[in-house]
Order: sequence, then structure tokens, then C-alpha cells
Amino acid sequence: MDQITPEELEQRGRHVAEKFGGILPAFEAFYVESILYSSNIANDAFNRYEYSVSNLDNEEVIFSYAQEALTHVGSLSRFFWPSRKKGVAHARGEKLRTAFGVSEESVLKTRELRNSLEHFDERLDEFLLQDPTGMFFPGATVGDHSIADQSPGQIFRLIDPVAEVFVILGKKHDFAGVRSEVARVLELAKAMIANGSRLKAPR
Repeated sequence: MDQITPEELEQRGRHVAEKFGGILPAFEAFYVESILYSSNIANDAFNRYEYSVSNLDNEEVIFSYAQEALTHVGSLSRFFWPSRKKGVAHARGEKLRTAFGVSEESVLKTRELRNSLEHFDERLDEFLLQDPTGMFFPGATVGDHSIADQSPGQIFRLIDPVAEVFVILGKKHDFAGVRSEVARVLELAKAMIANGSRLKAPR
């Protein structure tokens, strides 16, 4: 297959963005399948997390399932809110948000949580360069998120299953409603697959 030039690729991208909302009809299946995968794997991780909480599993296990679920939510979020703010990616995000009924107020947006997980290593470097003081708790904790406010030490990783708050490097992230929204998107993706893998706006 002949390679197309960067100029041709840019021109093609503008055409697809302007005329087709960032996704050619023949290629809708690729996006539907990708969203199905991300939402399904996030949903499975949430199921394991909830089962682990109800069975009072080890704190590391509970936290790891929560982190796994929220990491996949970040992957799902990128389809609806791409990093690029223009061109085919921007148009594609708008088209997918419309098809899946995802608004700008959606809990899936969670960009700050998404970034905290994707760039954890860099943020850990920055955090430790600030010479934090007090006792350190690098292990996972399950409990009331107010611990992170009251403790004289440094809480790196905490999950509050009741309030649905995820704490990482001392910063709190509310994930209430994320689980149900993932499940909703998953069911829509399944319906679209059954409908020939075509995007269809929810009624």
C-alpha cells in the first residue's frame, strides 16, 4: 500500500471532519467496538471491585480493582474527549458524544482523575520533590476519605467505597455515578453492535 504524504493525510482529515463528523460511515464499527471493549473491561473491573468490597478483601486488592476500573474509564473517556482540540479527533469526539448521549457534564469526563492515573509516575516525582513531611503511608487504605484531611501523615492511595471517593497523592477524586454511566454506555454499544455496528443516537 502506497504511503500518503502528511499533507494528503491532513487534507483527508479535514474532509472527514467537515463532511462526516470525524468518522466515515463505513468505519463506525471500529469506534463502536473500541467503546464496547473499554466500557466492558471497566465494567468487569467495577464488578470485581464491588465484590471485593462486599467480601472485605485485602485493602491492596480492593484498591487495585478500583484503580483498574478507573484507569479503563480514562481510556473510555478519551474517545469522547480526545486530547486534540481540533481536526478529525475533535469532530469524532463530538459525534461519539451525540451517539452515546454523553454530555459535557458527564461523570465520564473526569479529566483530572484520568490525568492523575495516566501520569502517576510524573506526579509522584513532583510530589516527592516538594519534601513532604510527616509519616508516610505508601500502601493502599480503605476507609473514610476524611482520613486524608485529618492525618498528620501522607496518604498516597485511599479508596472510600461508601462516599465513592478515590484519593491518590493526597488529592481526592469523586467517582460517584461513574459505574452506572459505564454500564449505560456498555449497553448502548451492545445495541449498536446488534444493529450492524452503526452509531445511533439514543432516544
